[in-house]
Amino acid sequence: MVEMKVDASELKGDEAKLFEKLADFLKDKTGGDVASDGKTVTVKGEGAALAKKYVRVTVKKFLHKHELTELFKVIVSEENTLKIKERKINEEED
Repeated sequence: MVEMKVDASELKGDEAKLFEKLADFLKDKTGGDVASDGKTVTVKGEGAALAKKYVRVTVKKFLHKHELTELFKVIVSEENTLKIKERKINEEED
């Protein structure tokens, strides 16, 4: 059994709803067992639906669906752990 963690501690906005929506989205797309504890979502299961690349793309799709791609990105922080990190926005000088 494979276990992937998604650390969403930097995710801002309507946080409580976003964490629930992220957990539901991952459950629908991966078909695995999803548990949410605080600001970390854990997905357990087997098969290609839990490959690191697939879970990363799925989290990116979630961010795109909620129009958060300009503010956040998905990086690999540790083995079997993905992190949603806030992008550094360069302010243009006028």
